[in-house]
Amino acid sequence: QVQLVESGGGLVQAGGSLRLSCAASESIFSLSSMGWYRQAPGKQREFVAGISRGGTTNYIDSVKGRFTISRDNTKNTVYLQMNNLKPEDTAVYYCNAARVAANYWGQGTQVTVSS
Repeated sequence: QVQLVESGGGLVQAGGSLRLSCAASESIFSLSSMGWYRQAPGKQREFVAGISRGGTTNYIDSVKGRFTISRDNTKNTVYLQMNNLKPEDTAVYYCNAARVAANYWGQGTQVTVSS
């Protein structure tokens, strides 16, 4: 069982930046992929960004050019750098980790962007 703990959320004005962190309880190199999802009030949880064990990244179209996902295997941590934030980015952001036949989630961190 992999434990994931997110941090770094908060309240920011439109155009501002935040960096989310996701610390894993074990080596993230053993995981096939890690990613960030978000869920806004009244909406379904959606994929935001992902990074594979090999470092390949992918993003939802609405955050391309603004968000960057990265990983530090020495710290067992994945980051989501969010720049030029928009009110529509407001949501609870969840860290996800995947390996064969298993999927793990953090507790979520709130990001609120004011206009």
